Amino acid sequence: MTKDVLVTISGLQVMQQESGMEPVDLITPGDYYKKNGRHYVIYDEIMEGFEGVTKNIIKIRDDCVDITKKGLTNVHMVFEKDKQNMTCYETPFGSLMVGINAKSIHVREEENDISLDLEYSLEINYEHLADCTIKMEIRSKESGEFRICS
Repeated sequence: MTKDVLVTISGLQVMQQESGMEPVDLITPGDYYKKNGRHYVIYDEIMEGFEGVTKNIIKIRDDCVDITKKGLTNVHMVFEKDKQNMTCYETPFGSLMVGINAKSIHVREEENDISLDLEYSLEINYEHLADCTIKMEIRSKESGEFRICS
């Protein structure tokens, strides 16, 4: 895997109170490296209507995904299978107490590609908000292949 990668993230939140689903899609360039058996992905995120960026650092292991955001929003989220993790999510609109309970984590690694499938339940201020899925594809820019997670 090369240092220069293309990061594709597709997510879906199935809301409990409303019968709707809220999809999220992001495609962005990023940096990749592997250290001590962990995959690291770093990329910048821009929020519409706000100045500044949020730096995202994602650490991936077979049994744990760690996401840190610093900048416009600030949070350190840990996804561990069958374990509840709580964190404070600071946004431009205020702070929220976020609870994450990962139901499944699947990592597939190939020479120029890493795929992550993550299913979890999300709590906000100690109340269940949604069941969520995240599909992430980290692909070497040099591979010349591009696909959207499905």
